[in-house]
Amino acid sequence: MDQSIKFDLDLIKRYDKSGPRYTSYPTALELHEGFGEAEYLQHIEKSNAAGGPLSLYFHIPFCDTVCFYCACNKIVTKNRAHAVPYLENLCKEIAMQGKLFDNSRPVNQLHWGGGTPTFLSYEQMKRLMDTTRQHFNLRDDDSGEYSIEVDPRETNDLTIAQLRELGFNRISLGLQDFDPDVQKAVNRLQSKEQTFAVLEAARKEGFRSTNIDLIYGLPLQTEQTFAATLDQVLAYAPDRFSIFNYAHMPSRFKTQRQINDNDLPTAAVKLEILQMVGKKLTDAGYVYIGMDHFAKPDDELAVAQREGKLYRNFQGYSTHSDCDLVGLGVTSIGRVGDAYMQNYKELDEYDAAISQGKLPVFRGVDLDEDDKLRRAVITRLICHFELNFSKIESEFDIDFSEYFAPELDNLRLMKDDGLLELSADSIKVSSAGRLLIRNICMVFDKYLAQKQQQFSKVI
Repeated sequence: MDQSIKFDLDLIKRYDKSGPRYTSYPTALELHEGFGEAEYLQHIEKSNAAGGPLSLYFHIPFCDTVCFYCACNKIVTKNRAHAVPYLENLCKEIAMQGKLFDNSRPVNQLHWGGGTPTFLSYEQMKRLMDTTRQHFNLRDDDSGEYSIEVDPRETNDLTIAQLRELGFNRISLGLQDFDPDVQKAVNRLQSKEQTFAVLEAARKEGFRSTNIDLIYGLPLQTEQTFAATLDQVLAYAPDRFSIFNYAHMPSRFKTQRQINDNDLPTAAVKLEILQMVGKKLTDAGYVYIGMDHFAKPDDELAVAQREGKLYRNFQGYSTHSDCDLVGLGVTSIGRVGDAYMQNYKELDEYDAAISQGKLPVFRGVDLDEDDKLRRAVITRLICHFELNFSKIESEFDIDFSEYFAPELDNLRLMKDDGLLELSADSIKVSSAGRLLIRNICMVFDKYLAQKQQQFSKVI
């Protein structure tokens, strides 16, 4: 499989509009409060009947300091005692959820996100993992994909050794940018020494995959300053990079209002940064997985993509397409059976539900046959950059060209622009079209017309 990208400035300028990141289809905007605990229980019953492995996501919302760019669901506090009642409730939810799922189903994937999971003490993290192991069938042979997001400012050699002892074998380090002026502008002061000490400790302890998060489009960034950060990280050669486009949406995210709009790089500068990133990483031997992600050719994501086994979920790209995803903790989103569901977003509401012995699910969406069909099309395109019509036709018993006649007509302009090849039986995204894969997927999104302005820019 060709995993290269081509930077076409003219195409990117013409197609740079708002659109979903498609960590799910339908997107989270379609979740509604008509879906609650009763509907969730019905889907768990169907899920158990179907069987198969599970994926668990835990949301740890606490942060010691606020990063002005952040759009995550978080609670900023220096008082570590605030985590105590939350951990109590989270352990109760684990017990409630665990007894609903068949205990013979192995947990092939587990992820702690936030917030800052390492806000918790070692004793608290151990309790959380022990409780999970008590109520779910965690793997003991290190064969699961058990990952955690860490803030190097909250982590040291001892923490990394403890995380490995708890069973984590993949780690993602938040960085964003090393430039001191950029760090001050977004209120995230983080040294190279802190960051690389954690990366080296993870390797020493046997973590099988290391990822670095960077963000382009932050205030005061230039192509030259971001290139300097990238060069410093490349010298340590992490297995993966996640390089996100900063979405400045201060009307939705209050912390972003502390960023000076006049300090943000122009669209032209952001494109210069993106082009530089693509060239530096591919020159260094990384392959473009898609949607801001790069990986070494022997990384499991790159291998899964070449073998046609890559998947996409709320944590990004994954090798575990066969897992139902159970979301645990405040604001967590799950995918069980043919539905998506989300826990309460506010701590007091989450606490009230747990205190009453109720599952904290407050909204969700059932997928109809058209949703499942379109999800399969979008997933295939965003993960593998090609789509064979016959596979979709046999799986869903449709005539692809007939069912998607309007969508195929809309793709013809993209074909003429060189984003893709369109034949009677397939779609193949070109090297130039890969950076614009969201635009291609948007053609198949029936919900998009009335929601488009609620998403970030594609580039």
